[in-house]
Amino acid sequence: MTYSEAIIKRILFFCAEKNITVNKLATLSGMKQSTLENIIKGYTKNPSLRTLHRLSQGLEMTLSEFLNFTEMNEIAFDDE
Repeated sequence: MTYSEAIIKRILFFCAEKNITVNKLATLSGMKQSTLENIIKGYTKNPSLRTLHRLSQGLEMTLSEFLNFTEMNEIAFDDE
């Protein structure tokens, strides 16, 4: 699994868990919908720390909570 695939999986997990759309998450995070859509579609391979921080705020969690999942903690990611 690549870094971007892991981030996409995490975003979609929380959208499903909170029963919100990706576009709603973009609004809650204060970012353009196109920015988040580019991440989800895989066009943006390496979202910035600032972007991930904004997403975590939109999900009402800390950045460390957002990034604390098996794929991120246990898999060595190859360079993309």
